[in-house]
Amino acid sequence: MKTLKFAVLPGDGIGPEVMEVTLEILEKVLSDNAYAIDTTEAAVGGSAIDQFGVALPENTVRICEDSDAILFGSVGGPKWESLPPAEQPERASLLPIRKHFKLFANIRPGLLYRELLAASPLKNERIPEGIDMVCIRELTGGIYFGQKSRRVLDDGDIEALDTMIYKKSEIERIAEVAAQTALARNKQVCSVCKANVLTTSVLWREVVTEFFANNYPEIELSHMYVDNAAMQLARDPNQFDVLLTENMFGDILSDEMGVICGSLGMLCSASLGLETNSLGNPFGLFEPAGGTAPDIAGMGIANPCAQILSGAMMLRFSFGLSDIASKIENSVKETVQSGIRTGDIAFGLDAVNTRTMADAILSRL
Repeated sequence: MKTLKFAVLPGDGIGPEVMEVTLEILEKVLSDNAYAIDTTEAAVGGSAIDQFGVALPENTVRICEDSDAILFGSVGGPKWESLPPAEQPERASLLPIRKHFKLFANIRPGLLYRELLAASPLKNERIPEGIDMVCIRELTGGIYFGQKSRRVLDDGDIEALDTMIYKKSEIERIAEVAAQTALARNKQVCSVCKANVLTTSVLWREVVTEFFANNYPEIELSHMYVDNAAMQLARDPNQFDVLLTENMFGDILSDEMGVICGSLGMLCSASLGLETNSLGNPFGLFEPAGGTAPDIAGMGIANPCAQILSGAMMLRFSFGLSDIASKIENSVKETVQSGIRTGDIAFGLDAVNTRTMADAILSRL
């Protein structure tokens, strides 16, 4: 029996609840296919601050380094919002993990089942068959990682500075991820930038255009300014198949995509890097797109689907088990289509709790 080794970072709020049932599902489907799991749990985010005084303890990093993937929950909440921004759970855990493991590519599917059209704020006639797209976001460059400063000017005014920097090599490697994603879908990529204003975006557009022309001429490449892309997402999301974008624009657009796709409880993501794991597959961090939902934490009613689907992405990318990943994804879809749903996606149906939802998915495996 082969063993899959990965780190488990449940995080805060509903994180531990949805992680618990996700691990049960992973263990079941893997054992049925002659695999075992070797997991080590570690503290991160607010819970790590409470225990160790920092959001990302050194021991957590070591555990991740000794694993083939990271299954991440959610971090943050009102309890820690009074801390200085640099010490708050989100900024002090996720950004350092991405930087430490060089996780430069965020893959975030935007999927809305036709049966959940009521979850979207868009009119049903705009998305009669639901939504199916992917956002590929560069994750370790741009304004989030550039030089920062703050100073008081001679006249007493205050000035703050954030620097946006991109290299050609950084743009090419995220373009490669978008190309590979597009080849497995409809061979269409829309690159989003702000080349009419930003010098980094001028370089972005030049590099992306040349890269696809030289390496993937069979892929239909288009370009769109970020402000127009935000509008077009709300008008007709299905005009997009693969969105390719830099860090800050991707942060904003992927959240907009999450909203139009309905509940964040259904959306998963993968962050992949340059490094490979012991199996020769990409080392990655896999997490739900939503937050910690502190208003319902501990009540056992959170939607576990995003965490479960993130686990499926982990099996596909970091362990090369696409067939098993598809089994999980199909089980989630069949469960939702059957009318078994948590409160965030119930829409007139009787809402079930986290455990019942997970058990229904488990039974369909």
